[in-house]
Amino acid sequence: MKSWLPSPLLTLALLVIWLLLNQTVAPLHIVFGLLLGLVIPRLTQALRPTQSRIRNPWALCRLLSWSFLEILRSCFNVSRIILFRKHHDLNSQFIRVPLDLKDATGLAVLSCLINSTPGTVWVEILSDSHELSLHVFDLHDASWWIDTIKQRYERPLIDIFEQEHT
Repeated sequence: MKSWLPSPLLTLALLVIWLLLNQTVAPLHIVFGLLLGLVIPRLTQALRPTQSRIRNPWALCRLLSWSFLEILRSCFNVSRIILFRKHHDLNSQFIRVPLDLKDATGLAVLSCLINSTPGTVWVEILSDSHELSLHVFDLHDASWWIDTIKQRYERPLIDIFEQEHT
């Protein structure tokens, strides 16, 4: 069944999108939407990354809760900096964070979390050293940023995506 229907959710999404785009639920539209939903996932299967399993869902909940609070805190801090500080007082810099996380999905989640946090931008992963190049809007302590990313973000992501349950 998995080879015949490699991505049931994508098939269903394509059918629904097709019906919404056509604004009608005629039998021919349903058949064509199903055809699209069956063919497109099979043709694009090689383009999708490998599947990752969430090995620790509670760690994911804690990480997302912590990240939400961190995003709110950063919003206030960056707003305060923009509104009340002079631009020549800013210390915008790039830093490098050594990463132990190897899972592609974990790295994608880390990228989303970092880029969602105001004041930080994920620049790239340096392939020769597997370090994250990160831009910080107002840097005061590079070691604090490195420790924060490694302990609050990377460690839980390793627990979520890489380590086996014991």
